[in-house]
Amino acid sequence: MKTSLQWLNSYLDQPVSAQQVITLLPDVGFPIDSQESVTASTGQSDVRMEVEITSNRGDCLSHVGLAREVAAAAKKKLALPDMTLPTATDAKVETVTRVENHEQTLCPLYTARVIRGVKVGPSPAWLIDRLAAVGLRSVNNVVDVTNFVLFELGQPLHAFDLKRLRGEAIVVRKAKKNEPFTAIDGTKHTLCDDMLVIADAQVPVAIAGVMGGLESEVGSETTDILIESAIFEPLSVRKTSRSLKLKSDSSYRFERGVDPLGVDLASKRAAKLIIELAGGKLCEGVIRVGASAPTPRAIELRVARCNSLLGVKLEASLMVELLERLGLFPRLNQNVITCVVPTFRLDLEREVDLIEEIARLHGLNQIPQREKIELNVRPVQPITVARKRLRETLIAHGYHETITQSFVSPKLGEPFLAAGHTPAAVEHDLRKGEGMLRPSVLPSLLSCRKTNQDVGNTGVKLFEMAACWSRHDDKIVERSELAILVDAEAGSDGLARTLRALRGAIEEVVAALAGNKASVSLVPADLSICTIAAMIQINGVSIGKLGSLSDSLLKAFDLQTGVVVAELDLPSLLALFPPQRKVGALPRFPGIERDLSIVVSDEIHWSDIESHVQSTCPAMLEELRFVTTYRGKPIEAGQKSVTFRMVFRDPQRTLRHDQVDPQVAAVVDCLKQKVGAQVRG
Repeated sequence: MKTSLQWLNSYLDQPVSAQQVITLLPDVGFPIDSQESVTASTGQSDVRMEVEITSNRGDCLSHVGLAREVAAAAKKKLALPDMTLPTATDAKVETVTRVENHEQTLCPLYTARVIRGVKVGPSPAWLIDRLAAVGLRSVNNVVDVTNFVLFELGQPLHAFDLKRLRGEAIVVRKAKKNEPFTAIDGTKHTLCDDMLVIADAQVPVAIAGVMGGLESEVGSETTDILIESAIFEPLSVRKTSRSLKLKSDSSYRFERGVDPLGVDLASKRAAKLIIELAGGKLCEGVIRVGASAPTPRAIELRVARCNSLLGVKLEASLMVELLERLGLFPRLNQNVITCVVPTFRLDLEREVDLIEEIARLHGLNQIPQREKIELNVRPVQPITVARKRLRETLIAHGYHETITQSFVSPKLGEPFLAAGHTPAAVEHDLRKGEGMLRPSVLPSLLSCRKTNQDVGNTGVKLFEMAACWSRHDDKIVERSELAILVDAEAGSDGLARTLRALRGAIEEVVAALAGNKASVSLVPADLSICTIAAMIQINGVSIGKLGSLSDSLLKAFDLQTGVVVAELDLPSLLALFPPQRKVGALPRFPGIERDLSIVVSDEIHWSDIESHVQSTCPAMLEELRFVTTYRGKPIEAGQKSVTFRMVFRDPQRTLRHDQVDPQVAAVVDCLKQKVGAQVRG
């Protein structure tokens, strides 16, 4: 912020030199970027300094705010300007104008004062010099006062020509789509329907928090003015300012937050100066629409905690003195200091913020540097170990981890939205072609696959653990998921082999995270993004899906080969950790293996066959394992041969084949009845 030394000194009981300011401000966190000598119209010399203000210290974007910091650092007293409101000599303000605020979320507070009968003209030399000292040109006595108060108190103001407001009213609303607006600097803009505007009874007369309009500006013919002083939501101002490429001293301050109590004080200060410089009669009262005055917050600071964090031994009395110099009204009670935080200090929220205030005012250079840093050793968090184990398992299967952008184009992202969900749209100049946050990580992996295709890579295997977003019931829903992609193998049964391999990789991931306390099963499903698809279940609970990507999506991503994909809920997977394993003695007696090949309809799934086999409760069945599926001659079209293996074992003695034969026969009979199976010879 451009700062005038003379202007700064006008708020201190004793003046400071330029060298003192250049020394003091950087020590308390405000570096001086540059300085230059300027000469006022009276011939008096001044020093203009460019002070760097961090984004959380909006209270210091004013001469009073910086003077407060200088006073605290130099042990001087702050002398606030006179903000006494002149006596009202005109009608009640409510009879002269009205204010409607239809957007109190974006405009928490709007106030309006009216002065009638002003005489707009040139500003006095002192006001012109003050503005020139910070690089502003004089416009007229009314506009100059609003600019002066902005740089004095940090509260942006705007003066409207009341008679040029249609209906002599103010309406705070959102702009209509494609509504035109001409700013006070002459630039023309087309507004979007999410932008907040200050309108009269018909059209916008200002972009809220950014810039006033040309039609209602105060000029030489103006006699009645309306003084706006308000609070606008920082994100809304920043978004509008960037979208319109329209920046101002006002938007710079609103983006960083303004003092809720300073709204009325700045309005009073401006009214006082305008009447002094331009005459006129002040209407009685003020129109105030929005939130009531906030109650200052109280924050407690433990003396021991402050010393522990800073690594020094400061007396509680010194801490109280430092906090008192900052205007935080500290009270000490049994080694706990309670501070009442002024409303202009929006950055002070927690105990550690007060500790930082003590550190910077005491002097960061007075905090000794330790030769050794003490660290408390703690074990790695289980979730970190689980993520590492998941990653290592997939890498061992030949997969490569990706880190991709969170943005996708609506055309590629919308097919992956869950039922009842809508896109989480974003508006950003750099993301015009990718206007939504990804609803799934799969679109990102598919775009990565397209890049690999363009450079000639084949046999691609990718995975990523990341967040994805969508809207549901007008709220943003964020999920974390594991997404996997693998190229389908060539050949007539290549897709089946790839699906089985991916299932095996997922089973191994689950085993690495859970041991044998969890089992994976697949349930056939109908998914819009896949041709062959299944829901992935762990211990009977669905946590994701798996399948071969549909032809329409392959075309959308311009992929020339088929891919198999899977997405799983990441928190559910990580919650399986740590693994638990049951162990027992090695079998003492040999088992008997029986392979059975049956011909069934293509519509019959392995899960159906598995459940029917288990339903017969074969005695001494130790393991049931899928082996393979075959389609082709001599199997008729529409049918397939499924081969599975049954392992029988008696823990007490060696089994004989005649003991197993009845159980196998029972399984065959069951499958014939339930799924129309025929034993293949």
